[in-house]
Amino acid sequence: MSSYEYTRAWFDFAFENTDMVSGNHTGVYLWNVELNNRLGWVKKFASPASQAMMANGIKSYNTYKKVLSDLVEWGFIEMVQESKNQYTACIVALSNFDKALDKALDKALTTHCTTQSESTVQSIDSIIKPINQQTNKPINIEFQVFWDLYGKKDDKVKCQKKWNSLTDSERELIIDDIPKYRTTITEIKYQKNPLTYLNGKCWLDERNFGLPEAKVYPIQPRRKYLNDPSP
Repeated sequence: MSSYEYTRAWFDFAFENTDMVSGNHTGVYLWNVELNNRLGWVKKFASPASQAMMANGIKSYNTYKKVLSDLVEWGFIEMVQESKNQYTACIVALSNFDKALDKALDKALTTHCTTQSESTVQSIDSIIKPINQQTNKPINIEFQVFWDLYGKKDDKVKCQKKWNSLTDSERELIIDDIPKYRTTITEIKYQKNPLTYLNGKCWLDERNFGLPEAKVYPIQPRRKYLNDPSP
């Protein structure tokens, strides 16, 4: 078998047994395939634990030993001679493992890619939001928040276009002002259309909260005497 055939057989098996196979299994097996390739495809060869652990970032010898034992049990590696400890090499051979068929992998790949594609489309759709034209970042407050809060609903399309063109700080000021503005309205018919409110930057207006402006009368100076004409 060639390096590709060993690799293909492994991933056939991995797709069929996702509940058992881990990244360590893949790393240790492919390292042994690579090691045998470097040695010229011999029937059996020494595989030092320290090299396999270093190549795959495995810190614990017990973890490596369990992974190697699984590969032997699953038929990918034949144990010719076990190592005495983690500092000596075991003698192994690669099995001509042909358990998984090409159709199994093709079916698994098709299912996986279809599911992944659908998931990606859904994820992209869920995160697409209007972009702030000045910062090229998602808008801080969505239009629907303004639309529901303002109450009076006219010219929605134009209002949304205007809303998206505002700065983040302007949108924050608007959301803060609307409750105050609405307290000054006695009837909905007197409320400005939302587009008028946005175009006129009415959130900057001073609010008297529906109370009439207080009238200021000049204070007349008091005369000293009843018949004194001078002030």
